[in-house]
Amino acid sequence: MQIGFIGAGKMAEAIIAALVQTELCDPWEIMACDKSEERRDIMAKTYQVAVTDNIAGTISTSDVIVLAVKPQDLGDLLKAHKKLFMKKHLVVSIAAGKTLAVLRKALGTQPRLIRVMPNLALMVQEGMSVYCAAKNATDEDKHLVAQIFGSAGSVLELSEKRFDAVTALSGSGPAFFAYYLQAMIDGAVALGMPADAARLLAEQTLIGTGIYLQNTGRNIEEFIQAVTSPKGTTAAGLAVLSKSSVAKNIAKTLAAAATRSAELSQA
Repeated sequence: MQIGFIGAGKMAEAIIAALVQTELCDPWEIMACDKSEERRDIMAKTYQVAVTDNIAGTISTSDVIVLAVKPQDLGDLLKAHKKLFMKKHLVVSIAAGKTLAVLRKALGTQPRLIRVMPNLALMVQEGMSVYCAAKNATDEDKHLVAQIFGSAGSVLELSEKRFDAVTALSGSGPAFFAYYLQAMIDGAVALGMPADAARLLAEQTLIGTGIYLQNTGRNIEEFIQAVTSPKGTTAAGLAVLSKSSVAKNIAKTLAAAATRSAELSQA
């Protein structure tokens, strides 16, 4: 199986790194295509994969094609190379906002299509990737995509109608969590804690809480109650949160991001 990446930016690099490091693919099975000589050099030297700036050659020699270019560049690229996409091709797009319908119109009826919404945590192999498949994609195609993106984190299949919410939660979510994290750090600094110590405590607490909840599957509300002693410190802090508009504002934040995702999909 030959996998060709059209675009070798940071997200593509994260996927390639995971594929090579987990030995899901041998380096010689991967082609990284990018117009930037600097990016090609990085991919070749770091991961020993084949590199090129020849899009047509990458398409013709690949079985699986990962579209990893900027969304605004995708239309012209596909229009220029439409005739090269054949029935043998599984095309996997990580271009934000580009629906299966848009991809199908640009590529024609022959290639099998799967759309994936990954997030930035792919770069540390803790990504969250959600995919949806076109009708002509096979179970084997979906299994392969789950393997590829699962090598760099967790994977979930959802219907495409959920993708605006997916974009808001796991796509934009890292920025929202980081915003809250910075507020926690700033609050600790205001209490006299050194900034570097505050960051370490806040980051590790976030990581540990997420891993604990994921590994145990524990009910989140029960977890909160378990951490909260009557009349204790956690109870004092939660009393402030419960009286605030934090929960409503988080819901509004996700709604705004989902609305914008829907607007971009129509552009």
